[in-house]
Amino acid sequence: MDGTVDGFRYGAVTPVAAYLMACLGGALGLRCIVRTLLNTRSWKPGWLALGAASIGCGIWTMHFIAMIGFHVEETRIRYDAATTVLSLVVAVVVVGIGVFIVGYRGTGRTVLAVAGTVTGLGVATMHYLGMAAMRLNGDVGYDPLGVALSVLIAIAAATAALWSAVTIRNLLMSLGASLVMGVAVSGMHYTGMAAVSVHVHDTANGTWAGDSPMSLLLPMLLGPVVFLLLAGVVVMFDPLLVLGERPSASRPDTSARGSVANSAASPGSSRHETARPTRRR
Repeated sequence: MDGTVDGFRYGAVTPVAAYLMACLGGALGLRCIVRTLLNTRSWKPGWLALGAASIGCGIWTMHFIAMIGFHVEETRIRYDAATTVLSLVVAVVVVGIGVFIVGYRGTGRTVLAVAGTVTGLGVATMHYLGMAAMRLNGDVGYDPLGVALSVLIAIAAATAALWSAVTIRNLLMSLGASLVMGVAVSGMHYTGMAAVSVHVHDTANGTWAGDSPMSLLLPMLLGPVVFLLLAGVVVMFDPLLVLGERPSASRPDTSARGSVANSAASPGSSRHETARPTRRR
């Protein structure tokens, strides 16, 4: 028997909350990566790792907030804790690979294509690992076309995010890029969920191992959410990330130098207007 699948059990609450978490993780990650470009003397591996962890946690949190709203009418849904944790590790590690590639190699076409593909496949792997963590009284199936489309969206979103991370340095533009990134990640998730079908077993009282969504997902979401909040505090208290590039102390002030040059070249400058000493008769 085919199950009745509902991905929006709580209405717009879970999609909106999931989107906001994806945007938060993306915004923090992009600014951390920009930090390594604004100050080359900063500890680059540390900022890149913080950026990768922020993006990975944001994507993972987005996925499982959205999964709280996933419901099959004919059966309860539980989750395997080990597989759920593994999906978080995969998200952070694979995003980290892409971030470190562009952080050290730049955004050449070949480099960006490789990094975007690796990261996108990692994001898709995280998504389907999270789906594999489900335990229900039935079999989960996927439409191959929907799965392929979700993977392509993941690759495109990852490539665009990595490109913007090392290209866009303005704060407002980075925030705009994170909003677009949130749309892409959410679109990948719900495209993959649209490909899901559930064939429910005939036995009404089947037993299966796992934890309920509320008992497992809510406590597990607490850790990544707290991490994102702490990363947000780090970003907010770093003026270089908030205000953008500051002029270097060793760099001469071009505006002052220009005004001096103009005053020296002007016919009314003080050098030309120096009073000549009067001769005594």
